[in-house]
Amino acid sequence: MMGEKNAEETALYVMKGIESKHDGMSYVAPKKFRKKRQQQVDIKQLASEVRGGKRTSLSKAITLIESSNHEHKVLAQNLLQELLPFTGNSIRIGITGVPGAGKSTFIEAFGTMLCEMGKKVAVLAIDPSSTISGGSVLGDKTRMEHLSRHQNAFVRPSPSAGTLGGVHKKTRETMLLCEAAGYDIILIETVGVGQSETYVRGMVDFFLLLVLTGAGDELQGLKKGIMELADGIVVHKADGDNVKKAKKTVQEYRKILHFLQPSTPGWESKAVPVSSYEKKGLEEVWEMILSFEKQMKESSYWFTRRREQTSDWFHSMITDHLIDSFFGNKENKELVKKLEEEILQGKLTVTQGIHKLFPNQ
Repeated sequence: MMGEKNAEETALYVMKGIESKHDGMSYVAPKKFRKKRQQQVDIKQLASEVRGGKRTSLSKAITLIESSNHEHKVLAQNLLQELLPFTGNSIRIGITGVPGAGKSTFIEAFGTMLCEMGKKVAVLAIDPSSTISGGSVLGDKTRMEHLSRHQNAFVRPSPSAGTLGGVHKKTRETMLLCEAAGYDIILIETVGVGQSETYVRGMVDFFLLLVLTGAGDELQGLKKGIMELADGIVVHKADGDNVKKAKKTVQEYRKILHFLQPSTPGWESKAVPVSSYEKKGLEEVWEMILSFEKQMKESSYWFTRRREQTSDWFHSMITDHLIDSFFGNKENKELVKKLEEEILQGKLTVTQGIHKLFPNQ
């Protein structure tokens, strides 16, 4: 009978298993995740490392400058205060041109030539921002692969982050950090569309415009407006079958420049043919910039322009701060939305809406 059999001889016998909680693995209490404490930044040490030319520290300092965190903003300004006495010793060059003009190709060839001459070159490339992620679209470190690896170069793409004209609002402060780090030449590349040229013109000493062959009828309003900002024009891609056409284009631009109001008083803007592919014309561009520097310093306009640029920067920052303060107020935001609806419904004119928004002004 079943009851008389030894339990071990029946199918009802259950072998003694190992002691465990799950899949034979010993039980481990789950870790409690704690919020990582924010690492404190030693501003004096960071400033010292930036001055020493340590590129990782310069990158860290720029990231601090670009941060929107309130604590980081305070630290960034303290850092700038430490480094301000060591700024202003570089040549600041703005480079613009329509998409396809080969700005990055030119900057890589020109920057590499300067580095080989023993100069320290920083490239601040204003990249268009992705409307999805907010990050850089073009990624200049991938477009300037050779230059970014040079020991005398520092390439920093900055997403425009939707700022007017595509110019990152922290570019000026980043430029000061690069100067404090000992970079002799700062190259600022614009997106090449809209008002970015005007903004970059307001922060550099020399403004360079890259164009392609064939001026004549192709020289229309927008390009003419940009030309009036330029201290020098590079007719790019002057190589191969394009050489003759490039030389003709240079002559056309020189004639046009003769009749335009110069961007810098006392300086006549020049046009030169350049081939970044064949490394031709690059030295001529550098000689033009050095001639400009010498002439402007002798007339003291170099220093006058920099003072004017700093003053303009201060006033533009006042405007930015007022806008941020206004829209940072919840009541103001709600009132703007309410008045906007009334204006769209035809209950108020735009001027009446402004008067309601600022009744005492």
